[in-house]
Amino acid sequence: MTTHHTPPPTTPDAWRGRPAAQQPHWPDQELLREVTDGLSRAPALVFPEECDRLRARMAAVARGEAFLLQGGDCAETFAAVTADAINRKLRTLLQMAVVLTYGAAVPVVKVGRIAGQYAKPRSRPTETQGDITLPAYRGDAVNGLAFTAADRRPDPRRLRRMYEASAATLNLVRAFATGGYADLHQAHTWNRGFVSDSPAGRRYEELTDAIERSLRFMAACGVAPRELRAVEFFAGHEGLLLDYEAALTRTDPRTGLPYAGSGHLLWIGERTRDLDGAHIAYFSRIRNPIAVKLGPNATADQALAYSEKLNPTAEPGRLTFVVRMGAAAVRDRLPTLVEKVTAQAAPVAWVCDPMHGNTFEAPSGHKTRRFDDILSEVEGFFAVHRALGTHAGGLHVELTGDDVTECIGGDEVLVADLPRRYETACDPRLNHRQSLELAFLVAQMLRD
Repeated sequence: MTTHHTPPPTTPDAWRGRPAAQQPHWPDQELLREVTDGLSRAPALVFPEECDRLRARMAAVARGEAFLLQGGDCAETFAAVTADAINRKLRTLLQMAVVLTYGAAVPVVKVGRIAGQYAKPRSRPTETQGDITLPAYRGDAVNGLAFTAADRRPDPRRLRRMYEASAATLNLVRAFATGGYADLHQAHTWNRGFVSDSPAGRRYEELTDAIERSLRFMAACGVAPRELRAVEFFAGHEGLLLDYEAALTRTDPRTGLPYAGSGHLLWIGERTRDLDGAHIAYFSRIRNPIAVKLGPNATADQALAYSEKLNPTAEPGRLTFVVRMGAAAVRDRLPTLVEKVTAQAAPVAWVCDPMHGNTFEAPSGHKTRRFDDILSEVEGFFAVHRALGTHAGGLHVELTGDDVTECIGGDEVLVADLPRRYETACDPRLNHRQSLELAFLVAQMLRD
């Protein structure tokens, strides 16, 4: 039986009295109210029972009994809401999960950066090209990527498009996960015409050969678990736009408690984790499993304060810390955080985001990341937990199922290749082959 803990006796809208970082300046407030009023009457995108199930899975991650794999676009775009693009992304995550599950013999909790990742925080509110300065692109949920005054004007109607795009994506995800395509017997077909010509692809083919032999053996023994026919797949995003999140907050009729209806797992980003800010206030009052991103300047006292504010009843599976410190800092900065949080018996899942701390600008002007730096941060993350006797709980990566050239290395992508298929709307992502290679390397770390 699921135990429910009563949140603080204030409404989910209590955040409105707090400073809210990284919120768009909506020029038309009346239109914003009209859109959010409409969203408040729309069906929720996810259901409390699903969120409760993910919280139970995240409790297993926090106890060291499972591993979280979370991945997807840096910033989703409305134009990419197509069956092919979504299927390629899901296939990539499923292949990575198969590698981790079979290669390391560990249950994998699968969460996409999907069906809601349409808004991004920015380091500067404006962008200048030549002698023209316009509002920065904040994601398709806010404005357009094209550098024109019309596109860059924040438009609340985009929040409705975000909801519709997320609903369409979740419909496809649910059909994909339960309709037979995610059947483990199909693991070979996920690779067909995909990456079989790469070293990681060939290793994947060898692994699926072994899986097929195991499945035939199980079938011969009369064992055919239903779990092989479908997968649990959850959707998560950064809960950045509080007007949108508040409009989709729903009360669970079973318990009378509030849930964010926009996604199963929401996280607070590095730029919005002010302890007295609006995001912490909102997140403290929803029942979903939640996460906080911690960069290299995060302190152990801050981590303990987040635990106290966001999970005062010390409920397992409620809170995850996603560390994004950079390859050069993770070995030095992470141990104190883990030690002090563990000493306070605060049940959190520790997850590595090896992407955001390793971004730099190439001579061509493209933001990029080195695969070796990404791998180095993951290795450092595992080394810290191994030394402390704690659990390296998961991996949070920006990736795509497409053959992009946005991150250097891993798949032999060179600096000169960056302009060839640099398609991200914001930060560079691992392509499919790089993602699969990373999964094999992480599986080895889990075995070790």
